[in-house]
Amino acid sequence: QVQLVESGGGLVQAGGSLRLSCAASGIIRSFSAMGWYRQAPGKHRELVATITSGGATNYADSVKGRFTIFRANARNPMYLQMNSLKPEDTAVYYCHLDSAVTGRSWGQGTQVTVSS
Repeated sequence: QVQLVESGGGLVQAGGSLRLSCAASGIIRSFSAMGWYRQAPGKHRELVATITSGGATNYADSVKGRFTIFRANARNPMYLQMNSLKPEDTAVYYCHLDSAVTGRSWGQGTQVTVSS
């Protein structure tokens, strides 16, 4: 069983920066990818960024050039560095971990609020 705990959310002014972290624990088998989704009030959960076990990254068009996803390995925290934040980035951010054995696991989410 995999447990994911996010941290680093908060309130920031537009143009500011935040770094989210996601710590994974438990039994992690056949890790394939980790990533971040976000969900704003009244909207569907949407992909923000992912990183595979090989280090390949993928970003939503809306965050390209502003957000960076990185990690050391499956057991070290995964990070999402968010720069040049905009009010439309306001959402609850969820991290996930994909495993060929246990499927997709989710964290509890962390709130990011960007004021204009």
